Formats: sequence, structure tokens, C-alpha cells
Amino acid sequence: MITPLPHEKGFHVSWDQIHRDARALAWRLDKRGPGPDGSWRAVIAITRGGMAPAMIVARELDIRMVDTISVKSYNHQTQAEPVVLNRPDDALMGDGEGVLVVDDLVDTGKTLEVVRQLYPKAHFATVYAKPKGEPLVDTFITGVSQDTWIFFPWDMALQYVEPYRGKD
Repeated sequence: MITPLPHEKGFHVSWDQIHRDARALAWRLDKRGPGPDGSWRAVIAITRGGMAPAMIVARELDIRMVDTISVKSYNHQTQAEPVVLNRPDDALMGDGEGVLVVDDLVDTGKTLEVVRQLYPKAHFATVYAKPKGEPLVDTFITGVSQDTWIFFPWDMALQYVEPYRGKD
């Protein structure tokens, strides 16, 4: 039996799918913020993967204050210790109260741990979640197995791919 490499058990996400799923995330978050009308005061995208979903969430929820926090935790498909490269102004963020922190995926949760330490009262939302990371995210849309590699449209190009179990 052929054992697939970690990246070979893939879940391919198209631009259409990420857009639909990010809109579903926005709908799940609608009127659930701490504002008197259930609003959120800002959206912070975890770069780079969280930028597209955060843009869609901000549009759907009519949130005009949008910023990014840059956290590097992957070198290609190898996860390393997360490092904060850049972050929003402390005056905007405070302790995170009323802020949505959005990412494409929570995998092991290491990135979210670092950001949650900075903004303990923020609400963390991801489009996709793996089991190890689920406890660190407040809201997500789709769960995937821990051994699945998600291929996002911004990482892909159209080309031939061999069948999962070898040659046809």
C-alpha cells in the first residue's frame, strides 16, 4: 500500500469556494459583536492567508476599520515557531475588545496562541479548522482532518496532477 505524503491528502479550495465560505463566516458573525447593535469595531487579518477572507467578512458586515497582523509560521509546508513581523497600532487594538481577528485556517493553533496573547478579548474566526487548532478559534465554518493539506487558490496554478494512488 502506498502511504501518501502529508501534502498529498489535499483539499483544494477554489476562489469561488473561499468566497462562499468567507461569506458564510460573516453571516455566522453578524450581530454577535459586543457593540450595542451586535457590531464589531474592526477586522484584523492574519497575513497572508487571512487577507482574502478578512476582506470579504469586512465587506459583508460593513466594517470599515481593517488592518493586518503579520505572523510567519510556515516555510513552504513546514511549520515553525510563529514570529510576529508587524502588528496594528496599539491604540486601535487595545486588548482586542470588539475586534474580529480573521485567518484562512487554524492548523495546530500556534499562530492564534501568539495573537491571542496580544489581544485576549478579540474574537478569533477562521474559515477552516483542524482538530488541534479548534480550541483556539471562536468561530469557524468547515472542519478538516489534521492530516489534510489545504491548497488555497492563491497558492495554486493550473497543471496536471498524478492520481492519488499512482499512475492511471
